[in-house]
Amino acid sequence: MFGDVEVCSTVRIIAENLDRNGLAPQRSIITHLLKDLLNMKASKDHGYFLAVTNLKSIGKGEVVNKSGEVLFDVEFNCRTFMPMKGEILQGVVHRTFRHGVLLRCGPVKYIFLSARKMPSYQYISEENPVFLNDELARIENNVVVRFSVLDVRWIEKMWDMRRDFMMLASLVGDSLGPISLCGSDELDL
Repeated sequence: MFGDVEVCSTVRIIAENLDRNGLAPQRSIITHLLKDLLNMKASKDHGYFLAVTNLKSIGKGEVVNKSGEVLFDVEFNCRTFMPMKGEILQGVVHRTFRHGVLLRCGPVKYIFLSARKMPSYQYISEENPVFLNDELARIENNVVVRFSVLDVRWIEKMWDMRRDFMMLASLVGDSLGPISLCGSDELDL
């Protein structure tokens, strides 16, 4: 689910970057804010940070003793994406194996669609493994799949993941499964 949230953050600027009046240029503060958001990537409460939509205020700088840094409190609005249980989303298959597939959806890299949650699909082991159903619909690498979110879990740190969400997906329900984004398959006369 997309949202617009108000966020307060602290930006660190090296004292050398201040102008001759001891003020930090607004551009420098915004650049550091965007770098910080990029490094943070997501939060448990707000989801993934997609874009800063409005800069509300920049507080007065507070000098940190002995470090040569100045801290600025910054308030801004930010567009976010928070995955929610029960939501219908579209993702791209990036890995296929016997027990299911891994999908990506926007900033979410870790979505597991279990073979048990793909009714009527059978795993076929080939050079390029595929799940195939009776209507010959294929779920394989690079296919777009519409799915329902079964569960969402926030991960602070696990394996090589830091500050990310993991999701479990399902194809149980109406209008779920592989979709075509290139237009109609009908013959054009």
